[in-house]
Order: sequence, then C-alpha cells, then structure tokens
Amino acid sequence: MDPLKKKFQEKSSALAVEIKSMLKEHGSMKVDEVILSQVYGGARGVKMMVWETSQLDPIEGIRFRGYSIPELKEVLPKGPDGKEPLPEGLFWLMLVGEIPTEEEVEWLAKEWASKSELPAHTTDLLNNLPDTTHPMTQFILGITSLQTESTFAKRYSEGMNKKEYWEATYDDTMNLIAKLPGIAAFIYRKTYHGGDHIEADNNLDWAANFAHMLGVNHPDFKHLMRLYLTIHADHEGGNASAHTVHLVGSTLSDPYLSFAAGMGSLAGPLHGLANQEVIKWIFDMLDKLGTKTPTKEQIAAYVNETLNAGKVVPGYGHAVLRRPDPRFVAQKVYADEYIKNDDIVNVVGNIFDVVPEILKGLGKVKNPWPNVDAHSGALLVHYGMTEYSFYTVLFGVSRALGVLAAQCWSRALGLPLERPKSLTTEWIKNFVKENA
Repeated sequence: MDPLKKKFQEKSSALAVEIKSMLKEHGSMKVDEVILSQVYGGARGVKMMVWETSQLDPIEGIRFRGYSIPELKEVLPKGPDGKEPLPEGLFWLMLVGEIPTEEEVEWLAKEWASKSELPAHTTDLLNNLPDTTHPMTQFILGITSLQTESTFAKRYSEGMNKKEYWEATYDDTMNLIAKLPGIAAFIYRKTYHGGDHIEADNNLDWAANFAHMLGVNHPDFKHLMRLYLTIHADHEGGNASAHTVHLVGSTLSDPYLSFAAGMGSLAGPLHGLANQEVIKWIFDMLDKLGTKTPTKEQIAAYVNETLNAGKVVPGYGHAVLRRPDPRFVAQKVYADEYIKNDDIVNVVGNIFDVVPEILKGLGKVKNPWPNVDAHSGALLVHYGMTEYSFYTVLFGVSRALGVLAAQCWSRALGLPLERPKSLTTEWIKNFVKENA
C-alpha cells in the first residue's frame, strides 16, 4: 500500500468511528431550519452535507483544512522558484489533513507522472470530434472515455466489500488526476494549434508539466499554473460542480462518471464558464471603446450600460462571499509581482476600483466584490493564451483535486445516497394556509 493511501486509511477509519459515536449520541440534535425562500431559492445556505476538504466563510473566504490561501502559500512545498505552492501538496493536505514534506510531494508528483499516459481510445475519440466542439464538451467526453480504466467499477462488479469502496475510489482518483493535464493539453493543442502536440516531461511537477504540454513558452507561466491549480482546487461542497460530483458519487458511480458529471455543472455560465464570460466582456468593452487603456470614467460608463441593459457584470458577486474573493486577491498579488504594465491586467485593476462602488449604489447587491473569475483571464491573456473558450478546462483540471479527495472521504465514511425531499407548490400553498 502506498504511503498516502495508508495514511488516508488511518485518518478515515478513525474519523468514521468518531462520527458513528457522535451520531449515536447526538443524531437527533437540531442543526438548522429551512425557510420557504430557501425551498424555492436553490437550497441556498442550507446546512445539509458533509465536505471534509475545505470550508467557505463569507468574510474570510476559503480555508483548506483550516488554512487560508495566504497561509498555504507560506506552508506548502513550493516549485523550483521557491515562490508558488505545488498543487500536489494541497491534494495531500485535503486528503489527510496534514502539510506534506517536500519528499512526500516529490513522491506524489512521480506517482502521478507514472500514471499519466492516455489510452489510445481516448485520443482517438478526441481526434474524431470536430475542432468546433467546445473544449468543455471535449473534456467531459475525454474523462468519460477513461471510465474503461475504472478500478471501482471493475471491483464492484466482482462483488467488492463495502469497506473496500474507499480504496478503489482512491485508486481511480490517483489515475484520473494523473491523466487530466494530458487530456486538457491534448484538447488545447488539437483545437487551437492544429494537433501539434507536445510530449510530456515527467521530470517536471504536475502543474509545470501541464504548462509545458500546453506550449506556452513564457518561463513564468509554470509559476502561474502552480498558483492557478492550487487556488481553484476546492470551494467547499455546496457549489454546483462539487455538489454534482458528490450527488452522482452517492449513487456509487465511479470517480470518472462522477467527475464528468461535475464538469457538466462547471461548464454552466453561472459557474465555471464565468471566467470565459469575464474576459469576453472585457474584450467587448475595449472593442466598443476603441482603446486598450480606457479611463475609469469610460469603464464606469460601460458598466452602467451593461447594468441598464439588464445584464450582470461578470466576475462580480458570489453566492456566499461578502468580501473580495481571496483567490482574486492571490492572483492580483501574483500580477503585482510578475507582471508590469500589461494593458489587460491594468484594466482588471481599474474595473476593481470602479465596479464595487457602482454595485453598492444599486442598494440590492449583497456582494459587490470580485470573485476568482474576475482576474484569471487577464493573467492567461498576458501569457498569450487568448483562447478564452478553453479557460474553464483549466478550472476543471484544478477542481478535480478537491472534489475527488472529498469523494474518497465520502466512500471511507460510508455516506449514503443523497435523496432530499421535494415538494409541490400546491402542497406548499396548503401548508402556508394552515400555518400562517
């Protein structure tokens, strides 16, 4: 048994015993109340699921096993530049709740490299898709095609014991995460660079090898990918993509099918596709204004025009956060250090100075602050990756770290099939009439 798998077994077994004891003693304890607006409001804010890997606070933002993003940048093992954290280290932390050593992260990077080769049927499938197919559609199909490799599906069909579910899920998780950069890079080079693919360099860490296969030659792009794949990895369990992975996984669908389903959620304009919408909105604004260096007054006028047309300003607002997204801040700090006098990056900074005050003035916006999507596209454009329809695939590669670590925990703790109770409006009307 590999060292990370063994450590996960120890951690999850101990917590499962603790949870069983707690439920026996306190299972009837009231945790929350659901109000009618939450029934109709997409279950917003209802405390109804367990997600071990991260927690989102409206004020402080995301914490991974208790660590904020600035803290992670300090304590996680870093790449050769000594500045940006390695995503391998975050995955280790989310899975077992411990900051890994440099040796442990090096082992994990090599383990993923050894499992990274794509089967021929996956590349054949992708090659047979029209280049006009949206990259997220290609990504979902590529992931689904890997299901032929599923250890969980194979062992379940053979009659696997429930107590072994976590182990088969762990094996699938390691194999899938290892292959995701290869799938994403294959899609990118096929769709935008005529199929001129770049061989993996398995001497590099996971994020740096991804940057290498994408073919973005700027040396700092590897640093950006380390940061990007770390800060996008998880955002507790209630967001659409994470919850979809959890829901589908609760049926005992294997990690490949569960993650593919989650990527269908991530592809929605109200979720991960927002990073594509942000940069498109900025490009449209610059085209209309006829300049790459608009003034704050010009930006404010365009923002008001967008709002008056009944549209939202993409990249601003969040379902939970009530402060600027720490992931936005982390990318802004990166830009301040690595990027000087870039037109698009400067525009993003000016939008940040303008938009919150305009949204506050509307009097009905709960969160006028930027989220993670408000900045990521500008950084990618700076390094020459202008194909914004691909951006959500990058998000998806990162999000695998959190949702698949969480699925390992779901299987280890024996979490049940998710099955909330639905109501009809007629039932609700009668309820209100009887209880008002």
